[in-house]
Amino acid sequence: MTDSFLLADLISRSATRNPDAIALAYAKHSLSYAGLQRSLDGFVSGFLGLGLQRGERIAIYLEKRFETVIASFGATAAGCVFVPLNPLLKPEQVAYIMRDCNVRALITSSERLSLLAPVLEACRDLRHVVVVNAEQLAPSAGPVSCLRWDDVLDAPARAGHRVIDTDMAAILYTSGSTGKPKGVVLSHRNMVAGAKSVASYLENTADDTLLAALPLSFDAGFSQLTTAFHAGARVVLLNYLMPRDVLKSLERERVTGLTAVPPLYIQLAQLEWPAGITEHLRYFANTGGRMPRETLGALRARMPKTKPYLMYGLTEAFRSTYLPPSEVDRRPDSIGKAIPNAEILVLREDGSPCAPNEPGELVHRGALVGMGYWNDHEKTAERYKPLPASTPGREAGLVLPELAVFSGDTVRMDEEGFLYFIGRRDEMMKTSGYRVSPTEVEEVLYATRLVGECVAFGVEHDTLGQAIQVIATAPEGGQLDTAALLAECRKLMPAYMVPAHIDMRDGPLPRNPNGKIDRKTLSTEWIDRQSAS
Repeated sequence: MTDSFLLADLISRSATRNPDAIALAYAKHSLSYAGLQRSLDGFVSGFLGLGLQRGERIAIYLEKRFETVIASFGATAAGCVFVPLNPLLKPEQVAYIMRDCNVRALITSSERLSLLAPVLEACRDLRHVVVVNAEQLAPSAGPVSCLRWDDVLDAPARAGHRVIDTDMAAILYTSGSTGKPKGVVLSHRNMVAGAKSVASYLENTADDTLLAALPLSFDAGFSQLTTAFHAGARVVLLNYLMPRDVLKSLERERVTGLTAVPPLYIQLAQLEWPAGITEHLRYFANTGGRMPRETLGALRARMPKTKPYLMYGLTEAFRSTYLPPSEVDRRPDSIGKAIPNAEILVLREDGSPCAPNEPGELVHRGALVGMGYWNDHEKTAERYKPLPASTPGREAGLVLPELAVFSGDTVRMDEEGFLYFIGRRDEMMKTSGYRVSPTEVEEVLYATRLVGECVAFGVEHDTLGQAIQVIATAPEGGQLDTAALLAECRKLMPAYMVPAHIDMRDGPLPRNPNGKIDRKTLSTEWIDRQSAS
């Protein structure tokens, strides 16, 4: 069998074709496809030896390193489900996700484990913690065993549980409108179809070297692995501190493909680029928001031989559209057309197709449509809906419904079928490439007990896409100390979630007819004041 159906097949097929080719590079180390496959086999044997059952969840709380990749693909090869946790998350956020999807095993480092120690007791389903860099471990106490990575992988050979391509492969957590992260469930079919589709339009081959600069907990970040492994290409894992680190890696590793988000590209465009990068960097791809025209122009000036790909995607469908490089000069504001093996519709509220240039909701159908939100019937029903019977491709004789992703994004489609992003229907903020719920920010602010009332909203920002603005009142009987409040935010939130500004206002804050704090009015008034000043 030469085709890939399951996620781990992407590695095994490439290991069969070219076992000595380099699959991963990290720091000064490299791992061949054959070596990566051996590590996956060891992972399967070791974790099944711990008694993990088909479909059980394995959380991974690590920076980018070989073990992160081995655990992600190894979990699915074993018949389990991997849950990648953004390394920027704080312990309470990690614990919430682990409780939410009943994580059975956690893979982390000794440094991160010490941070998690106070919250792990609340993770009732957790049975095993595997530490990747521990020389020695204290004896396990209670129901949770603490094990060394090398010891677990040094186990007698076992075959993984039987799985098929519609089984769960991963749960990727993304911010939700309720203030708590939602777990998007993706199947093997979703992720393999995505790898094949993206690799086809990016024209990835075994000669490529891709730079994994985005977090692997991002769908676009993880896609760097799947597309590369499908093509038999090489991936360089990078945990960068400064944008200049990205430039150095591009030059040193002779990278041929870079995918990043607008805030990083904005920073990169302001740096001096080594002249030789454009000779080997075949393409750069943008995702996670619209790239400013000025930034796009600056990047193209620095890389005249490098092709730009402008992309749009949502975790619920992994990837949706791209604009071919040949169209960038003609329509730089477009998010393009549907990726291969996907269909993008623009629908009215009643489900009928919009006319050319009429605003409507972007709806994604096809093999990349995910399996819904973990354990959340209400939110799943809001986002994953049956297609109307009148949808093209849905004939009257088809009895079973087809679910599609209704994105919540308003777009328009021109006469030639190119799509243009207009805005979001909900209040989600997009900052530094992350989707952030205003409610999630507000809940942390209330938890500090340093505010009376508060409201968060996004405002346009040249670098971040949107900056998080907060309006707050003083706590009862006290004063609002914005410096102390921001200090608490930095302790309790990932950096991308920390408000850029906090403005004080006398309370109470205005309410809408439903009795809720009127976020829209407050944000509109704030923006109007800034425009007038």
